[in-house]
Amino acid sequence: MENKTLIFGHKNPDTDSICSSLVMEKFDRNLGFEVEAVRLGDVNKETAYVLNYLGIEAPRMIASVEEGQAVVLVDHNEFSQSVDGIEKAKIETVVDHHRIANFQTAEPLYYRAEPVGCTSTILYKKFKEENMTIEKKEAVLMLSAIVSDTLLFKSPTCTKEDKIACEELAKIAEIDVNTYGLDMLKAGTDLSDFTPDGLINIDSKEFANGDFKFQVAQVNTACIEDVLKDKTEIENAIQNFINSNGLNLFVFLITDIINSNSQCIVLGNNTEAFEKAFNTKLEDNMAFLEGIVSRKKQVAPVILNNI
Repeated sequence: MENKTLIFGHKNPDTDSICSSLVMEKFDRNLGFEVEAVRLGDVNKETAYVLNYLGIEAPRMIASVEEGQAVVLVDHNEFSQSVDGIEKAKIETVVDHHRIANFQTAEPLYYRAEPVGCTSTILYKKFKEENMTIEKKEAVLMLSAIVSDTLLFKSPTCTKEDKIACEELAKIAEIDVNTYGLDMLKAGTDLSDFTPDGLINIDSKEFANGDFKFQVAQVNTACIEDVLKDKTEIENAIQNFINSNGLNLFVFLITDIINSNSQCIVLGNNTEAFEKAFNTKLEDNMAFLEGIVSRKKQVAPVILNNI
């Protein structure tokens, strides 16, 4: 068992999960705690852009934790999205901006969840509350996470607090948010070297309501048609994932970051739940959702409410 408290985001980590883990590590170390940021999956290209910009390494990757391991969760709380062994870990802290589900602990803990667009917005507030200096590296990390999760403020999850935090962080980071943010998002849209299996696991989360289990995966692109060129292979990868994980439904969002729409590939033995949720009919396993860009706010809760 690790002597240090481990800090990590969800499986298939996105930019917020990686950046918030690193920022939380800095915050806790400033308070004198022995902690280490780790990750639960490969770093995507968008996050790699951020780390390369800063010239820092990604946190080391872990696959599981032992019983009693002290951990801090950022950017998630659902056990199905967390590390293997989380049920027996000692969860000391959670900082998150998602719904609370399938979560319980044996001991009291510090839990902070706010309905903002990004975990790093909450961490920015924690730094301010402690009168803790935000250094340039942490400013870039938090700014990048906010830009990523809010799609440069276009997502309906974006709040006034996210914009205020990003504006202040940009001053510290000495960054033009629009120029840097667009370059970062574009870096994440390069999907050319992903296999279909890799594509559906770049940013993928499991959700459940009772015995109903479904997965929502998402990729960002500047051209939906470029992704759909491999539609048959993507569908095969999705069906294999469904079979291996006992899912009722798999929704693959191909999100156009330029026009703020999503094309969906939907498979499973309960696709009617998706059709009911969005009042649509699938054609060739697909549906176009105008104005839909957020899995957290516009997709997962809508499906959960229609199961």
